[in-house]
Formats: sequence, structure tokens, C-alpha cells
Amino acid sequence: MKTAVLGPAERTEALARMADRELDVLVVGGGVVGAGTALDAATRGLSTGLLEARDWAVGTSSRSSKLIHGGLRYLEMLDFGLVREALKERGLLLGRLAPHLVKPVPFLYPLQHRGWERFYAGSGVALYDAMSISSGHGRGLPVHRHLSRTKALRVAPALRKDALVGALQYYDAQMDDARFVANLVRTAAAYGASCANRARVTGVLREGERVVGVKVHDLEEGGADDRFRSFEIRAKQVVNATGVWTDDTQGMIAERGQFHVKASKGIHLVVPKDRIHSSTGLILRTEKSVLFVIPWGRHWIVGTTDTAWDLDKAHPAASSADIDYLLEHVNSVLAVPLTRDDVEGVYAGLRPLLAGESEATSKLSREHTVAHPVPGLVVVAGGKYTTYRVMAKDAVDAAVHGLDVRVADCCTEEVPLAGAEGYHALWNARARIASRVGLHVARVEHLLNRYGSLTEEVLELIEENPELELGKPLTGADDYLRAEVVYACTHEGARHLEDVLTRRTRISIETFDRGTRSARECAELMAGVLGWDGKQVELEVEHYEKRVEAERESQLQPDDQTADAARLGAPDTVPL
Repeated sequence: MKTAVLGPAERTEALARMADRELDVLVVGGGVVGAGTALDAATRGLSTGLLEARDWAVGTSSRSSKLIHGGLRYLEMLDFGLVREALKERGLLLGRLAPHLVKPVPFLYPLQHRGWERFYAGSGVALYDAMSISSGHGRGLPVHRHLSRTKALRVAPALRKDALVGALQYYDAQMDDARFVANLVRTAAAYGASCANRARVTGVLREGERVVGVKVHDLEEGGADDRFRSFEIRAKQVVNATGVWTDDTQGMIAERGQFHVKASKGIHLVVPKDRIHSSTGLILRTEKSVLFVIPWGRHWIVGTTDTAWDLDKAHPAASSADIDYLLEHVNSVLAVPLTRDDVEGVYAGLRPLLAGESEATSKLSREHTVAHPVPGLVVVAGGKYTTYRVMAKDAVDAAVHGLDVRVADCCTEEVPLAGAEGYHALWNARARIASRVGLHVARVEHLLNRYGSLTEEVLELIEENPELELGKPLTGADDYLRAEVVYACTHEGARHLEDVLTRRTRISIETFDRGTRSARECAELMAGVLGWDGKQVELEVEHYEKRVEAERESQLQPDDQTADAARLGAPDTVPL
């Protein structure tokens, strides 16, 4: 299969194709569910379009805990169906669909009571493993094990001795959520979907009661003014996969939705690896939910919170109270407490939860719903990252009912994502590849675990452009090569500096300066691909620095309202 490229020219062509003819399915929303829906529709042979108002995975899908998991705590809620479904999807992603992106990760659950807690928690983890294996896709992970306090402290010396009497260790999986979505979009494009980011839906087209398409504004060509570069895209079925924006987009049809989505804010801290001495992740019970300490390369991710959010959806802000909450809970078990000075990065995301009778967002449904509010429009909402493929299947199944042709069944269970084919063979040959291209083997491993077999495309950029020195690491972000910045623009649809520093790489949360030291070098590399002049380079750098400043200011504020006001001090980037 030919690898799809999401460069500037391909984006222009995709918009032209969508505007030129009526599509079978048009998906609105470029998060994991929208991208998955586009892939599902395209692999059934349907003419498919995918639109995203800002950048791929810009919202919830780049700000998660970065876990692919069955949801161990949902067993306690007796939600066996959701756990079984998620465990099957976890196994598919690990073994077949995305082994280059989804990796096993161990977690230690400290026990604080003798006797009954080991039996209670152990029974739950044993059931978790059994359900995974019975799904037929769970044999790639080790089963859980019981540890004494001595053995637990051996694998996690960072824990206070009085914080546990023993422990359980089990396995789940993790991924880079934004990178996963970028690969998902490229896979959909490879199967024929027309995909364009920075294309905002401003309204719907209707014929009587039926939705027949959308009005679109191209933010790259028309800037912020809706009078320029606006056009229409017609489709037999429009799928609304906009997550926490579901109610807003449903409002465009002036119809009351069949369900409502409530936003729940979750924040995460990123700290250096050496601040927590452990060879395993941690899962801790809190009074409201659970807290994870997750291995993340040369860092740890600590999260998350679960609180209602009804302020700005585009830029959810972490307050000082949020950060204190996480530090207080993780420090309750650490021998050497973390401080504010240890925090490299902070990010906040919004979960799209189906609104119910419960006031506590931690008790709202993580399950998804698909509805047909009016003819020609399908709405999919709720769910969790791990089960995106099931949500996508259900959304396309609903859309197919509105088509007057026979359509094939879903086949995405058998469709590996871009970069998966050949990954294991290249991993086995990583030392030889490193010798051939003159990079350290650790660099090649880094590339393989981000791009899989697409690594060869990154290496080709280095070889074909010796004058750009793309094989060198970025200033201020040694984990990433200069080639990855260029590749993000030529192949992965990055349009702005923030796209690269925040989502194509994770420099914005992995460095104490939040990426400001790397900003100008990145912008200058991007300019050559995107045709920026000096003014646009300056605008991109200035915008990014203001964004970091606004985020830092918001994280000093005492509550959500003041944090939101501070974060909104930085405007979004638009082209000159």
C-alpha cells in the first residue's frame, strides 16, 4: 500500500476534491474518533472526507493520560462489557494494528491493608487478566503478580516504606496519543480519504429536514475573516465527531440533541525520570478516582484530575489548585516529595462524557452513543480513547443506513496503521540501520518507536538534504532530530509552530523552558517547507512564546475562572 503524504500541496488537493463532488461520508472532527471514522468509511469503499478546524488531535486526543487500557477501575463499577471491549482493542493495537506506537507498561498498585485488600484487589486484577486472555488478543502481556513489601520497594524504591504493606503489579499499554492520531489520519488518506486540517465548519447545508453537507472556511487561505476562502462540501451523510464540541456543532442544525456531552477536565504533570526512582509505573487510589504515575521516555507523567469544566473548550487551563492536588496525592507515597520546581510540563484536556443524572463527572458514562438527530447527520459522542475503533465502526454503521447502496462490513480490525507493516523486522535490524545512516542506535530506536517502518522516510530526508543538517538534534530538545520538524510539515500535516512543538513532538511538555529555546530553530526549518517569509517566522515564534507565557500564568492562578482568563491572554496563530 502506498504511504499517504499530508503536506501543503496534498491538503489543497484534498479540499478541492471534497468541494468538487458529493461525498458518501463527510466526518467533522480530527480527533481519534473522527480519524478512526474516516478510516473505517474509506476502507469500506466509501468516498470519504475528514475536516478538522485546527490541528489533528488538537483537543482531547492529544491531552490524555496516553494509556491504552481496559479500565481496571470500571470493574469495580461492574461495567464488565466496557472493560471486555477495551481489553480486546488493547490487544489488537499491541499485536496487529499499531505495535510501533502502542507499548506494554507495568503498573504497581501499593496495598495499604493486610489480608482483605490483597484478596479484593488481587481478585479484580486476576479477572482483568482473565478477560484479556479470553478476548483472544491478550497473550502479549505478562499476567499480574503479587509482591511483598520488600519486593515492591525493590522495583519502586521511590515509595515510602510506610506507604504500603505489599503490592500488585499488572500490565497495560501506552502510546503517544497525538502521534497515534496523525498516523490514523495518514492511514485513512492512504485508503482514499480526503483529509484537511485548519478547515473550520461554519454551518450546515439542508434540503428540507435533511442535512446534505457543510459550509467550510479555509483558515490557511482565508485567515480569520469568514468572507474569504469559504466554500461548501456536499455529502450524503455527515458524521459529527467533535467530542466536547458536540453540543455546539449540533446547535448548527437548530435541533435539540438526543443527548448532551459534559466536559470533564483532567490535568497532568510531567517530571524528569530521575525525580522518581522506579522501574515501574504506579497506580494510586484517591478519594475521587485513581492517580497514575506513568513512565514516559526520560520523564514521568503524573495524572489525572476529574473535575467539571464549563469554560473555554479550546484552551482548558490548569490552575494552581489542580497542580497542588496532584502533587499532594503523589507525595503521599513518595519518600522524596516532588515540588513545583520538579515540574517540566503541565497539560490539561477535556473528556467528552455523556451527561447523566450524576453531578460528579467521575461517575458519568465513559461509554459512547451514536444517534441520527436528523436525516443525513450522524452524531457519535462519549467513549474512551482505547475504544475509538468500535466507536468509529458504530458511527459508520449508522451512516450506512442512510445510503442507498450496499456497503461492505467494517474491516478495520484487520487494517494496520501506517508504519506498522515491517516494524518488527526493522526493529531487529536497528543496529545495522544505525551503522548505515551514521546515527547512534538509540536514535534509530527513538525513530522506530515514533514512526515504525515510516522511519525510512525520515532517514531519506536526512540523506537528501545534507545542507540542512537534519541528522542533528534540535537545540534545547536533544531527544528530537531536526529532520522530525521537516517531516512533520512534509508528511504529517503540521501547519504551525505550535503543531510541531506540542503534538508532532512533545517538546512543549518535556522541557523546563516548554520549548521556547527550540522555537526559532523549528520555525526556520518549517519555513522552507511551508513557504513562510521572515514576518511569518517572527509571528509563529512570538505566538508560541505568548502561549507559553499565558499557560505559565494560568498555572499560578487559584481557580478555574482566573486560570481560564489568564490562558486566553494568548491569541491563536493565523497566517499573515
